[in-house]
Amino acid sequence: MMKTVLMVSLASPLIYGVGSFLTRSKSVASSIWFDYFKPPLNPVSCSTDGHEFIVLETRDAPPAHFLTKIESFSLLSEYRISKYESKVFEVDGYEWRLVIYPNGDEGQIKGNNVSVYLAMADTSSSPVDWEIYADFTIFLYDQFSDNYLCFRGNVRRFHATKSRWGFPKFMSKKSLRDQSSGYLVKDNLVLGAEVFVMKKQRIVESVTVLKPMYTRLRDWKIVEFSKLEDVWVSEEFDMRDVEWKLKLYPNGDFNSNGDLSSKGNAVSMSLVCVSAEKFTVHQKVKAEFHMRLKGRSDHDSGKISHWFTSSSTCCGQSAFISLAKLRDPENGFLVDDCCNVQVEIFVQLVA
Repeated sequence: MMKTVLMVSLASPLIYGVGSFLTRSKSVASSIWFDYFKPPLNPVSCSTDGHEFIVLETRDAPPAHFLTKIESFSLLSEYRISKYESKVFEVDGYEWRLVIYPNGDEGQIKGNNVSVYLAMADTSSSPVDWEIYADFTIFLYDQFSDNYLCFRGNVRRFHATKSRWGFPKFMSKKSLRDQSSGYLVKDNLVLGAEVFVMKKQRIVESVTVLKPMYTRLRDWKIVEFSKLEDVWVSEEFDMRDVEWKLKLYPNGDFNSNGDLSSKGNAVSMSLVCVSAEKFTVHQKVKAEFHMRLKGRSDHDSGKISHWFTSSSTCCGQSAFISLAKLRDPENGFLVDDCCNVQVEIFVQLVA
């Protein structure tokens, strides 16, 4: 059974009704209270266009429609991932997702709060004048008490110019990290959502933000380079339970714009996420990587960052190194018609 613990108007400093507020932990309750009502500042509203109520509730039952677990949540900030968009879930024929800002949304005082929104996932096929009214709740799982803190506002109108609603100051990072609370345990955060009152089976997503590891280099020796034809492909290899391979085009390849300027003038190189070729439309991997050609002084691609998905399985450089530089004996890249290539991968997030 859901228990209402606080209902207030954020358009006025007056409190309209107060119940027992997070009776499990008075210190956490006090902290969250002052997140929203810190005099003499104006109360924070979840919208900018009218009278807004926030209902904070606790309940035992999990959200009916969507649940996401983010492992190593603090690494999102460390990696400067300012926004994470969850897997899409369907309710009543419409597609939705949660949008999470680990350091607060743009336009808000960033760095002190976590922002969470419910957003329409795809409206491209909707008519020009489409609109949807939704009553939604965003859930925060208390891993100590095994229940959920629920954030619910007014019924909201989603339309072409306003396709997301939510809570720019969902919770302060100080409250989230309070050791007496159970919201961030072993750096794991669990959020959920319900839209309308549908009783459909929720979609569960597991997001793993990976900690750095030391062994992440792979090397290959390419022999008889001059005899290579269109492409050289490495064997597949595993890195953080994701399969990869490296591709090298000895005479260049098309770049992302179909430009042929590097064809015949440069070597192209790209990293392929083999696992992504079998991903569902919602699965993704975030990785940073370097590609190198070994020599007297290594030639490095520089850091490349990419979200690998089923529609974007590879990333690289169409003009990785010019053929003239490669063949210059002073550089030591091509010795006895052999060269050595290396890739360094840092897998940051798997969802």
